[in-house]
Amino acid sequence: MNINPRAIQKSVEVLSNKKVGSYHHMVFSVGEMALHAKPGNFVAISVGGNSSAMVLRRAFAIYRASDRGNFGGTIELVVAAHGSGSRWLSERAIHDRVDMVGPLGTSFGIPTEPVSALLVGGGYGSAPLFGLAEVLKQRGCRVDIVLGASNANKIYAPLEGKRSVNTMTLTTEDGGAGVKGKVTDVLPQLIEKHNTEIIYSCGPMAMLEAVDKISQHFEVLHQCAVEESMACGIGVCMTCVIPLKDETGTIKMQRSCIEGPVVDGSKVIWGSNRQIPPGTLGSQALGVTSTWDPDS
Repeated sequence: MNINPRAIQKSVEVLSNKKVGSYHHMVFSVGEMALHAKPGNFVAISVGGNSSAMVLRRAFAIYRASDRGNFGGTIELVVAAHGSGSRWLSERAIHDRVDMVGPLGTSFGIPTEPVSALLVGGGYGSAPLFGLAEVLKQRGCRVDIVLGASNANKIYAPLEGKRSVNTMTLTTEDGGAGVKGKVTDVLPQLIEKHNTEIIYSCGPMAMLEAVDKISQHFEVLHQCAVEESMACGIGVCMTCVIPLKDETGTIKMQRSCIEGPVVDGSKVIWGSNRQIPPGTLGSQALGVTSTWDPDS
């Protein structure tokens, strides 16, 4: 298998950096990199500058990609400045340049015929869903979206999202906007109301697991973009492995950056808590019983 055959490494220019709520919306001039970027793909960016001790790249989901316009190919990211690397990136000014590799990883599967799709996003993890919604609408799909966060300030661009979907539902844990509670509190009624045929989700792993339980209860297909720490983004370092079942039911440790981040939710061994599940291919022969730590 070719690893990310269309990915390229390139020095790209910052075209825009705007604060939107709790996040930074950034636009980069990437040229031909945008041609092959699809919803669900991500980029890996070198942070900290040439003299920095931050030697590992940071992975960011692609919010939107375009190969048209005055600047040619562009890629947009939504950056939450939580750690040192993301803070460094969020501080870049217009015309600054960063080293970017992309597009990386798997993308969301798009139905060949119109279906009723439900998109579920948590916090800034919902960013890839906006571009996905546009693609689905172009295919004639019905698109409903649920966006949730701890408070209203952490829901990214709800007004923009409304333009690409049939309905939008907001949930906040503090009740500051929309329905008080979590996205999973409203999913059952929305699935029944809109006869949902497929669910796409992005967000924290605990949320994805809860969404998958609901999708399996209703026997609805579920594609999710898993969140794991990625140090290289090209399948070398093995920090982002998660246990997945293949077509035969065999459990294998797979790389989120290569076999993911978009995976079939029903194939994920949820709740493994960074332990290699019993019966995983190769674990018995190797005598592996310990945990793995992607931050080590």
